[in-house]
Amino acid sequence: MAVAVSYCKSSPFLGQFPSNFGKAQCRHLTGTSVQVPKISALFWGSKKSAAPPQEVDFSLGDFTLTGSTPEGISANEVKSKRISVSVVSSILEVSPNDWDACALDATGPEKYNPFLSHGFLSSLEESNCAVKETGWMPRHMIVKDECENILGVVPLYLKSHSYGEFVFDHSWADAYYNFGARYYPKLQCCVPFTPVTGPRILIRNTSFKDQVFDIMVSALKELAAKSQLSSLHITFPSENEWQKLKEGGFLQRIGMQYHWKNRNYKNFDEFLMDMKQSKRKNIRQERKKISVQNLTMKRLRGYEITARHWDTFYNFYRNTTDNKWGTPYLTREFFHKMGSKMGDQVLLVVAEEGEELVAGALNLIGGDTLFGRLWGCQPRAYYPSLHFEACYYQAIEAAIELNLNTVEAGAQGEHKIQRGYMPVTTYSCHYLINTSFRKAIEDFLVRESTQVRLVTKLLHESGPFKEGIQQIQENEALT
Repeated sequence: MAVAVSYCKSSPFLGQFPSNFGKAQCRHLTGTSVQVPKISALFWGSKKSAAPPQEVDFSLGDFTLTGSTPEGISANEVKSKRISVSVVSSILEVSPNDWDACALDATGPEKYNPFLSHGFLSSLEESNCAVKETGWMPRHMIVKDECENILGVVPLYLKSHSYGEFVFDHSWADAYYNFGARYYPKLQCCVPFTPVTGPRILIRNTSFKDQVFDIMVSALKELAAKSQLSSLHITFPSENEWQKLKEGGFLQRIGMQYHWKNRNYKNFDEFLMDMKQSKRKNIRQERKKISVQNLTMKRLRGYEITARHWDTFYNFYRNTTDNKWGTPYLTREFFHKMGSKMGDQVLLVVAEEGEELVAGALNLIGGDTLFGRLWGCQPRAYYPSLHFEACYYQAIEAAIELNLNTVEAGAQGEHKIQRGYMPVTTYSCHYLINTSFRKAIEDFLVRESTQVRLVTKLLHESGPFKEGIQQIQENEALT
């Protein structure tokens, strides 16, 4: 099993590069668009001399929508024949209502994703987490009709590095650089620092929705090509978008995470009864350790989370980053702003020893999913099994109480399997301008995908659930 798991770790770049690699190549799309000047590298500059960096042109062109209008469509939609595409340098240039309307239409209320909300994304910018100075220059794409109504948005960033993405392309950058070409800057369509699946091209429900999607995809590629960037990456899109983007010339990549599924459980013990006896016993033993250590677990939401909680949790977060990653992506201010804007969508699990907070786990609540994001505890403190309790078991209990279908517990960690979190497939799409480099990456991704699918199958076959439940889990993962 250890051998199988190793396949899913980040791999060195594989593939041979033809001799013409690194030569300038650009695609040109048809339609009305505005020439965008070159953007020079912000990080790891080319071995060749580079011109001074220039800003992009914020207008990406005007487009005409075609087709008849079905019955039941409003008069405003009938007028939405001509649209304009542009980029903005901050999400604050878009009203929360307009952005959130696009996000909600893209997911549907039942699949609402809090990370796509204006509140979450603006918190990252206002707290100086996702800004130019940290290598995340906002370049959000906006589509408007003739009446200035916003029909679509894309969370988009000009990146000067590959950190905080959770889909690893550092070796691609190394290969690019070794051939005398610039990999950075690149365009990244994602939620910064957040490996959560969801739609990335957020479009209002109109009769022209499919046409708007195609125009936005073409505009994204046009922006990357005419800006003379190396590439455009769309990470953790929905599976539906992933399939559509293949038709648009994007390379497909898959990864793996571990999610818990709610099978209409009434309580935690009912979930345990689906587990094999040895796994069920181990979980119960781990949970008993919490009370033995005189720890009290609490789940706090909205107004129950005070400034003191956020300040303390930030210290926990810094303890985790200092020990594990070395560089914190998020600031103290982010937690305060995000907590204020997101309100009851935030679930903070805390562990107390007496009156003292000793650990915490941050979750966000979506339409049908509880998203586990960050964990931390006091420096130099060790509480056996507390990490499992705060991050996994409390999340399961909360999902059952809130009648949510899924718990997403973040990236990596095969130790989650024995606690009921099973492998699922994640997706990313990659558009590379240089055709020689693209071919080498494509060959690598075919081999990588074969490995990931094999590992997913092996992990399901050796999972912690009883035979009947395990077979259902495996069938769901492979369909």
